[in-house]
Amino acid sequence: MTSSPTSLPLEGVTVVSLEHAIAAPLATRHLADLGARVIKIERPGVGDFARAYDHRVDGLASHFVWVNRSKESLTLDVKQPEAQEILLKLLDEADVLVQNLAPGAAARLGLSFEALSERNPRLIVCDISGYGEGGPYTNKKAYDLLIQSESGFLSITGTPEEQVKAGISIADIAAGMYAYSNILGALIERGRTGRGRRIEIAMIDAMVEWMNFPMYYAYKDQQPPKRSGASHATIYPYGPFKAGDGRTVMLGLQNEREWAVFCDKVLQNAPLATDARFASNAQRTTHRDELRALIEQTFASLTGEDVIARLDAADIANAHVSTMNDIWSHPQLQARQRWTTVDSPVGPLPALQPPGMGPDRPARMDPVPALGAHTDAILAELGYGERIAALRAEGAV
Repeated sequence: MTSSPTSLPLEGVTVVSLEHAIAAPLATRHLADLGARVIKIERPGVGDFARAYDHRVDGLASHFVWVNRSKESLTLDVKQPEAQEILLKLLDEADVLVQNLAPGAAARLGLSFEALSERNPRLIVCDISGYGEGGPYTNKKAYDLLIQSESGFLSITGTPEEQVKAGISIADIAAGMYAYSNILGALIERGRTGRGRRIEIAMIDAMVEWMNFPMYYAYKDQQPPKRSGASHATIYPYGPFKAGDGRTVMLGLQNEREWAVFCDKVLQNAPLATDARFASNAQRTTHRDELRALIEQTFASLTGEDVIARLDAADIANAHVSTMNDIWSHPQLQARQRWTTVDSPVGPLPALQPPGMGPDRPARMDPVPALGAHTDAILAELGYGERIAALRAEGAV
């Protein structure tokens, strides 16, 4: 574990998680980053199915490495009575339970907030699902892409010809981050009241919250934002432009002052700023194809770095279109010492310090656990030391 000059804010908090895939594991990994003890319950012999998504990280799965560091892996077959007893013993002393099992599965296992709070009134229970309880979609299967679609995200993302999903699991990430922030709020509330509470996080709620801008833009059946590839749907020029060496540069203008500077200093065509076709953002958006041709005509004689140099000199917002390989060596991340390492079953792996934490206040960065790596230690802690072999033989752990 990376040493810290001061204690982390969640040290002493124990989180038990019946989790798989992304949403719940992401929430609990962030809790672990802040010092919480996270005990991840996994199915014996199989574990979180995200362990088998791919083998890209020296044999480990990329998603799993990302969202499961600093956790303890305890294997339990929670359908077996003795395993249920072990789980309840853990929850009697825990601060938080997080679960994203299939709808209704936790309640059938006796893990509802109502049942658990009778045993442990201080317990916070966070239930994560696709559509939440109540309503016609309660039991509907909900994977990330399906929620991207159901929430309306796909209707505004892509090209005019084709809808395109996000390249990362944004519905899972949104749900995980709202679970994380709500758990932090519940811990603060418990400090005042002495009691835990239930948190319900639905992926559809999280994604529709993120869709509020386009929803208001299309208020009362107005035209929604058009799909515009990597360009901004309602501000122009704001998006990718080709340079003469084939590289793409991303740039963005926010107001008329910047438009005039862009024409003068970057395009070196000051009169263009007052051209009636481009005299306001609305006009530039309407005539974006004509304006794109004029911009790329100028950029054709420049390399990508030349374009960025002109944009920087004019104080016009811009960015490289980075690849995954570029990010591993990104100069800003390197200069700010954002990279560290974590251990894993295959050895040390690079890892980013989480936002808000870094060299001066490092997060907890403990290993990515092997399946069941902590089972014996946790069972011994609970008083099952002499029963471990028998429990393993029975398939309970």
